[in-house]
Amino acid sequence: MSKLQFHQFIIGNDNFGVLVHDPDSGQCVSIDAPEYDAVLNALQETGWSLSHIFVTHWHLDHVEGIEGLKQKFKCNVVGPTLEADKIKNLDVTVDDGDEFQFGSQSVRVISTPGHTLGMVNFYFPQAGVVFTGDTLFALGCGRVFEGDGAMMWESMQKLAALPRETIVYCGHEYTLANGDFALGIDSGNKKLAARMDKFIALREAGKPTLPTTIGEELDTNPFLRTDDLAIRKGLGMKDASDSEVFSEIRSRKDKA
Repeated sequence: MSKLQFHQFIIGNDNFGVLVHDPDSGQCVSIDAPEYDAVLNALQETGWSLSHIFVTHWHLDHVEGIEGLKQKFKCNVVGPTLEADKIKNLDVTVDDGDEFQFGSQSVRVISTPGHTLGMVNFYFPQAGVVFTGDTLFALGCGRVFEGDGAMMWESMQKLAALPRETIVYCGHEYTLANGDFALGIDSGNKKLAARMDKFIALREAGKPTLPTTIGEELDTNPFLRTDDLAIRKGLGMKDASDSEVFSEIRSRKDKA
């Protein structure tokens, strides 16, 4: 079995697009479709032909290019059942725990409500890769627009339970802003400080900070480190639940 091929590209100011190509079948999926022209250019650059679009959630900056791409490539659009009324041109709807085939690979659906109520993430267990949309970011997480803190915390825990070596692609280049905030919450974390030095150098060189890994996020992302005693002490929440600590960190980030 050949390995999957990945092509990540920036769209607009901070959206990431990702194409995933299965050499064995020739199938190619766009993870979300933020913008028609950007995805089309990426397909022309790689020489791949689009067979699928996997949609994480309904926000415009993730779905705007779907209609044009579907018309051009007759591709199969897969997205969350709970947002079928908000996402046009869906061919297949999926829920938490569903599994399906993409070429030679199996894909497992992980429901991660919070940012939106229907948000889904796509996990390729054989390849060890997960696409987290706007749920988990490098050093951060998405705003809680439609759910609540407890819901988002539960969603984050689903991702945290994946193997540490799992590669994470997410929807936006927010890493430096996330890292600046994280350093204020977890100032004694040497791994975090080292990552930020690396990320600053990458961005100065015009390179992306993604993908990341589950292990790196467990070590440095304050939204996954609610049990850390130093973080709890700094927040004045020594005896609070993990969900309460998470919600407080998210509230502070919203105001930052």
